[in-house]
Order: sequence, then C-alpha cells, then structure tokens
Amino acid sequence: MLRAEGLTQSYLSGGRELTVLNDISFELEQGGFLSIVGPSGSGKTTLLGLLAGLDRARAGRVILDDVDLSTLSEDERARLRAARVGFVFQAFQLIPTLTARENVQVPLELTGSDGAARADELLTRVGLGERGHHYPAQLSGGEQQRVALARAFSNKPRILFADEPTGNLDSATGETIVELMLELNRDFGTTIVLVTHDLSLAARARRTIRLADGRIVSDTAA
Repeated sequence: MLRAEGLTQSYLSGGRELTVLNDISFELEQGGFLSIVGPSGSGKTTLLGLLAGLDRARAGRVILDDVDLSTLSEDERARLRAARVGFVFQAFQLIPTLTARENVQVPLELTGSDGAARADELLTRVGLGERGHHYPAQLSGGEQQRVALARAFSNKPRILFADEPTGNLDSATGETIVELMLELNRDFGTTIVLVTHDLSLAARARRTIRLADGRIVSDTAA
C-alpha cells in the first residue's frame, strides 16, 4: 500500500543545508496501522508530508497504492489525494461557516457528489448523529475532531494520514479519537499512518517507527 525508498529531505537555513530526513525506507501493507514517533525536530511531520504527496523529497521516492508519486505533477498528486487519501490534523481545520454535516460533505462535493446520506452515516458512526446542523464553534474540541475524522473518511480513502490528531485534546478525549480510528481502520480496511508525540497513543497502533535526527532508529510491531 505504501513504500518509502531512500527518502531524504533538506532545506536551506541560514545559508547552509539542513538535512531533516536521511535515507528513510520502509513498507506498509494495506489495512495496516502505523504510528510514527520521535522528539520535536526529528522529521515526523516532514515525513508525513512526503508520504502523502504534499511535498517532494530531495532524493528517494514514495510508492502510494502502486503509484510512484515522484512521476506525478502537482495537479496529479492533488487528484490522487482527493480520490484515495484522508487527512486529520491537530488543529481540526473545519470550515467555521459550514455545519458539521456540510464540513463532512466537502471532499465529496469536490468529486461531484452530494454525499448528504454519507455525511449523516459517518457522523452517526462517530457519535454525532444529532449534531450535524451545529457549526464548529458550537462543538467541543473533541466533537470537532470527530467531525474532522468523519470528513477524512467521507471519500472512502485507501489511506488516512493523521498528524498529532489528539494534540489539542485531553487524554480521555484523545483516547476516544484513537478508538474511533481503530474502529474505522478495522471496519473499512483503511490504512492509517499516525504521527504523535504521545507514546501511549502510539502503542495502540500495530507498528511503531521511531525517528531521531532524521533517521529511523527503531521499527517495532505491537
């Protein structure tokens, strides 16, 4: 489902080249649940961006669902993400002027589908079946992240990338979000890649990769 081959990423900083990732390689099977952990600055979010096709690596390549992302244009990568990829972020990133139901429908509308029934189904799955008409400001942080999770699954993605999805939540609410991710992973067979600083949450995944100084220092199965 997902393969990284020799991923290396660097940026210019203060007139010198700063290497953020150095020769990252691994494979993840369809339906897998991988967590990526490491200290701040270890390259976790940079790696997630490369795996999702949001950025290009200086060297190496990413094979996502049998497609070599390095061969695609920016527009082609955007179309692939719209069709096969879901995202959940720490900051929720809901559209404040849209209701919960309308937020969940956004990815479907981008592909020309109305999706109202699908939105209602997913909101029910995440425990918000009665809150579809509420706006983000009327929802708690945990409820907003549940809406974001429903939105991420609205287009039936083959893979979900989650970047610190519990970072703005208390521990109990964060645990609920991870439980939902596990449930959706199991029921829909969606591959999940989770970046987190919380080792207890990372341990809920079936496999954990730890980064340090831009390299993989451990790769363990639960």
